[in-house]
Parts: sequence; C-alpha cells; structure tokens
Amino acid sequence: MSKSYINLLDLASGNFPTMEGRRKRMPRVNTAPGNLSDLEDDQARSVSSDQPSSISSDRVIIVANQLPLKAKRRGDNTGWNFSWNEDSLLLQLKDGLPDDMDVIYVGSLRVHVDPVDQEDVSHVLLDEFKCVPTFLPPDILTKFYDGFCKKHLWPLFHYMMPFSAEQGGRFDRSLWEAYISANKLFFQRVVELINPDEDYIWIHDYHLMVLPTFLRRRFSRVRMGFFLHSPFPSSEIYRTLPVREEILKALLNSDIIGFHTFDYARHFLTCCSRMLGLVYQSRRGYLGLEYYGRTIRIKIMPVGVHMGWIESVMQIADEDCTMRELAQKFKGKTMFLGVDDMDIFKGINLKLLAMEQMLKQHPNWQGKAVLVQIVNPARGKGIDLEEIREEIQENCRQINEEFGKPGYEPIIIIDRPVSISERVSYYNIAECVVVTAVRDGMNLTPYEYVVCRQGISGSKSCSNFDGPKESMLVVSEFIGCSPSLSGAIRVNPWNVEATAEGMNVAISMEDSEKQLRHEKHYRYISTHDVAYWSRSFLQDMQRTCADHFKRRCWGIGFGFGFRVVALDPNFKKLSIDAIVTAYKGANTRAIMLDYDGTVMPQHSIDKSPSQKVISIMNTLCADQKNTVFIVTGRGRESLSKWFSPCQRLGIAAEHGYFLRWSQNEEWEICQQSFGFGWMKIAEPVMKLYTEATDGSSIEIKESAMVWQYRDADPGFGSSQAKEMLDHLESVLSNEPVAVKKGQFILDVKPQGVSKGLVAQKIFTSMAENGKHADFVLCIGDDRSDEDMFEIFGHAKLKDILSPNPAVFACTVGQKPSKATYYLDDTTEVITMLESLAEAFDTLPPTDIGYESDP
Repeated sequence: MSKSYINLLDLASGNFPTMEGRRKRMPRVNTAPGNLSDLEDDQARSVSSDQPSSISSDRVIIVANQLPLKAKRRGDNTGWNFSWNEDSLLLQLKDGLPDDMDVIYVGSLRVHVDPVDQEDVSHVLLDEFKCVPTFLPPDILTKFYDGFCKKHLWPLFHYMMPFSAEQGGRFDRSLWEAYISANKLFFQRVVELINPDEDYIWIHDYHLMVLPTFLRRRFSRVRMGFFLHSPFPSSEIYRTLPVREEILKALLNSDIIGFHTFDYARHFLTCCSRMLGLVYQSRRGYLGLEYYGRTIRIKIMPVGVHMGWIESVMQIADEDCTMRELAQKFKGKTMFLGVDDMDIFKGINLKLLAMEQMLKQHPNWQGKAVLVQIVNPARGKGIDLEEIREEIQENCRQINEEFGKPGYEPIIIIDRPVSISERVSYYNIAECVVVTAVRDGMNLTPYEYVVCRQGISGSKSCSNFDGPKESMLVVSEFIGCSPSLSGAIRVNPWNVEATAEGMNVAISMEDSEKQLRHEKHYRYISTHDVAYWSRSFLQDMQRTCADHFKRRCWGIGFGFGFRVVALDPNFKKLSIDAIVTAYKGANTRAIMLDYDGTVMPQHSIDKSPSQKVISIMNTLCADQKNTVFIVTGRGRESLSKWFSPCQRLGIAAEHGYFLRWSQNEEWEICQQSFGFGWMKIAEPVMKLYTEATDGSSIEIKESAMVWQYRDADPGFGSSQAKEMLDHLESVLSNEPVAVKKGQFILDVKPQGVSKGLVAQKIFTSMAENGKHADFVLCIGDDRSDEDMFEIFGHAKLKDILSPNPAVFACTVGQKPSKATYYLDDTTEVITMLESLAEAFDTLPPTDIGYESDP
C-alpha cells in the first residue's frame, strides 16, 4: 500500500497530522458542556447529552468555503481592513432567519494572512463580524481548491468527464487527500464554536462535501443541513468518480440535503440507489432517504435574490452618471446583455455564434441589435481559461469585422471586473438578457435583470427606475433557474440556429406579451427571494431534527464508511446472556424462525441449510419444552427436503398457507381455499413484465406467485414493480388475493395469509393443548416478518400466552422495525441459537422434560 494511501486512511479515521506548527486555539464560544477535548484528538467519539442544554437559544453556524467578507491590506501594511460583502448569498440569507437567532460564519478568506497575524485576525473577525476564519496552508489550498475542487469536482458536476489530461486529467489521489485535509481544518474551527445540543449547522456547496462525516463522528446528534449550489450529475457521470461512495456516504451524515432543482435531487437519489442500495420515497410531499434508522430529507428549493439589496443598488446607480452615459451610448439600439464568469461551462462562445447567426438570418437587425457581454473574472484556476478567452476575442473580432460599421459594433466584450451598480445600469437599458450556459447550478442573472426592469416602487418620475419596463429572457434549458422562468424562451445552447431564432423572437415580440411575461416572472421572483429560501430550508431542518433527542444514536464504521444509527429508545441489541437466562427459566417455549436472511445468508447461492443449522434445529427440537417452527415464504416441497433430518421441526410454508407440526404429521391448510383460477390471470401479466425486465424471474408456488427483480437494474426493476402492482391490483380486483411489494419482490397470495396469522395459530393450538408459552422467540429480516412482530401488541395474545411471557421479537439488521431487539446478521443469529442449544445440554436431567423410568 502506498504511503499516500495510508495517509488518506489516517485522515479519514480522524488521525490528522499537523500541517504547520501547533497553532494557538481561538477561545471557544458556547462550547459543549464537559467537552473541552483537544483538537488533535479527533478519534470517533459522540458528544451529546441526553437532555438539551440551556446555555443559549438556538444558533446557526453557516459553513462555506469563503466568508462573506471583503479584506483589504492597510496602506501602511500594518494590518487589514474588513467589511461585509453585500453581494454574498451567505450574508443575504440572514434575512430569512429568525431575528433572535444568532448567526456565525465559518470559512476561509480570499486573501493570504501571515501566520503571525492569524490569531489577531481571528479575534477581530469574531468580535466584529461573528466570523471564524479557517486558514488553509498554501500547499493544501492549492491542491484543495485549484486542484480537487476545480479540476475534478467542478468539471464532473458539470458533465465533463476526464477523457484526457487536457480535460481535467486523471484522478490524483493527493488532491483528494488535500480535500480531506481542508475539510478537516473547517471541522476543527466548527468544533471550537459548537454547542451540539443547541446549534444548527448549515454547510454550503461542493467544497465541503465530506465535512458532515467529521461533524457526525464527533457529535452524533448534531443538527446539520447541506445545500449543494452546483448541479449534481447523472449516475452515469458521477459513478466515474473513484471516491464516489465516500462522498455519498459523507453527505448522508447530514439531516437534510438541498438542491436547486428536482433534476439534481433525482440524480443524487439515483446514485444512492445504484451505488448504496438505498430506497427513497415520498412522504406527505417530501422526499426522504432511509439510512440506518435516520430519515434524510431531500429539499428542492431554488435560491432567490435579495430584493432590498438590489433596490438599494438601483438607487445608487440612479444617482450615478453611468446610467445616462450608457443610455446615450446605446440610443437607438436594441441591446442583448450577457453576464457570465470566465468559465468553460458558461457558453459565451455559443452566445456569440448565436448572435452572428441571428444577424445573418434576420439582416433587418444589422446596425440595430447589439450584444454586450460582461465577462467576470474566473473564480479559480479552471480548465482551458486562456484558450476560452482567446476564442472569445477571436470570434468577437470576426463578427465585428463582418457586420460592424462606423459607429456600430454588434458585439461588445467587457472583460474586466464590473461593479454591481454598473451591472444594474446595463440591466436597466437591456431589452433582453441571454444566458447560454451549457450547465449551471442556478444562475441568478435573469432574476436580477427582471427586478431591475421592474424599477423602484415610489421613485420619482425623473428616475431611470421610475416604473416597470418589459423584460425578455432567452435562457439555456440546462441552468437551474430555467424551470422557474416559465415565460422565458428556453433554448438548447448547442443548437446555435434555434438560439438565434429565440433571440429574434424575444426582441420582436409585442410589447403587451413582453409585459405579461415580465409580470409573471416578477411575481415569482419577488415572492421566492433569498429570505424565503433560507427560511424554508431552516424550517425543514428543524422539522427533520425535531426528534433527535428522543432516539438512541451511536456511530459505526470506519473512515468515510462511518454513519450514525438512530433507533427507537426501546430498540436494542439482543443480549445472548439475557435470552439464555430467560430460556433456562422457561417451561413452555415457542421459537419461530424465518429462513432466508435469518438462518440462511440472503446472497448465498446454495440455499440449502448447512449441517450446523440442521444440528442446532435438532438439538432445539429435542427439548420437549420447545415448539420450534421455520416460518418462511418458501414452498413446502423444498423445505421438506432440506429439513428431512429434523423429525420434530415444525414448518409453516408459503407464509403460513401450509402448516406442518412435525415430519410425521400431515400438512394443514390454514386458509379456506377459493381455488387458484386467479393464477391464470396473474401469470400472463407477470410474464409480460419478465420479458421486458432483464434480470427478473417468476416463482410459481402452490398457493402464491412471486415476481423477483433482485438481479435487474435497481431503478428499472422498482419502476416495473410499481407498474405491475397497479396492473395486478386492477385485473385481480375481484379475486380473493392480496398483491404486496416486498424487498425486490412482488408477491401475489391468498387474502388472510401472513406470518402474523400463522404465529397466532401456533400460539392458539399450543394453548388448547395446555401449553401457554412463557418464552417466545421470533426472528426475521424483511417486511413479511413485521406481521409476526406486530401481533405481540395485540390484546388477544394475553389469553393464549402465559401471564408474563418473556418475548424476544428480533429483526436481523439495524433498521426501523416493530421488533424490540435486533441482531446484526445471520452469523449472530446462528451464534445465538447455538447458545440456546448448548443451554439444553447443560440443563439438569429433571428439567429436560423426558419422563423418568417408573
């Protein structure tokens, strides 16, 4: 194993090496009571009290790659001046949070601060801005941000796969290690602040996707949300990432995960389904993922703009001469406006080509239509930035040479930083904003443009923003804001001709139609602003975390396989010592065991029981105090063959439709039979879906039919099962059968047949023979076994069991269940049964139950 890979394992397990000399720690604020642990000692520990503390009211800690601050070195080079970055989404979202909620920011600065100044800067930022800076060493920063974030995650999340070195390069594990190291440094800063019983943590964007694992490992009940501001790619793209499962599992340590659009959420859920085998479902309008007893809520909510901030900028721009100068410069022209970062995915060149095509297709716009393209500086060292800039300049030159003339240039490129007030001035005079990004997480440019065209309410008549103006939008269908802008002209930016035609339609449309579209957009944007977004996310986080202190939580797993298991307080692991003690003290015992997934591993190819299982069954059955049953959905023929050595073993086959008390007795039918003519109706339907679903098969039993799709594509198989469920319920509506969906199966069986009913029948028969069970053990692993566990809450059982029976309802695997106990896997089940069998061997002869010789 390579040295770098060993270091990675150290990092993932919490053994974090010192990147620089021992740094002085910042004083903690509202630290967890009784937990002043060293930052260097980050082994997997859970710190949370059973009762919430009363140190302070709720507070939210917002963690992002960069703080919402501007930093400028003083002229005398003796220190720094800091101010809020009013354009930052992180700052603007405070408007949606409760007034009495404290907000603290954790993130890095855009400037390098010398190590000797870092402690002073930390105190200033905390005292004056409630900001806690994370100082990343230069070597980690370069590999973390410019390396893993911009060379691996950013391209992949925007659907660019690294086919060659020119397209992002091959996966570099040292960059991944730097990404982990950086996330660990952010984690350490959060630890200095957090009160885990009171605080909410809100993590932002793809830079910090493994941070939830570090936090959840330390604080098992921390209330934590994550919002991804970039796209999330389809599973076919995402699965190429070598650390795909590590990132998914880290994100699943959050309580709520937010996305801008349903497409992004759907891609994430599909990845969880295909790579982790998780199942998601909609509950009362919310999407949720069940993950080790925790329900992770999936939030779909596009972010909005800050209306008040834009209006304040409009007022500043209105007093500036820039607006009048621009209005004079473009007088008599129809302006298209583009505002994009210098990035390979913004589609700036496609926009220029579309403008060229429009001028060719509609020559009447030559000399009139102008495209002003503002190019913001790149946010990092992305891919092919210089090549993109050169291509933009070259296309601009060629188009201007072809269509330009004295006093007219069809394309104007502004390749410099543009202030927000200047940008607002351009919004005010532009007839149409064009966004041709080939992939973008959200893109708020269209929102800002619509708000600016609406003007300032109550402004003077002489103001440049004195009233609503029409606004038109041509937007790529591949950006996050596109679904919410139903009045925009949506285009495929790769289709240059269609984009050109869309631009022509936008500026040729009747003013009345433009006005209607503008009003529709403004109503949505003004009611779904950034405050609405943050308020909605926080409220959902609060709902999701409402029962954190009502459940027992503990962490399991190593590295990024770490997860928290959250279970009902009454749900606990079955103690072998406890059950053996109860077993020895009982006089009448009932033992009911599922087969597949309980005494037989679910994925075993050979389904026949091992010799060890046969031996244990025989030993248990030899004790006359015991009534032992295998209760399973399997057919009686295979069960009779497999358990032929077990003379006294009872078998309930096909979920209890057939029942046999011992090998010497006849099979009973536990349900009145109305015939099986329904099979002739169901079989053609099942065959139809089997032919259309590769990897599926039909099992025809004596009383039931099962369609299984364990080996099919997970997404397609589940979809086909839902469709078949509706189909079968429709064609069998008049038949005495029930259609149920299980784990990778669809089951059609007679009504009134269940493991719960057969268990009740066994208890009743025992009671009629004078055997009221005072020890009951039921073990199973899937949904059909829940029927068995559920009956122990029924009052009618009190008459057929002994007054105070020892009941052990046990599921296999740590998951939500109606059972009271669990065992981790089939190995533990066999070990426990073996312990019971050994207890029989140690009982005194008078307790065994055989009659003594006269």
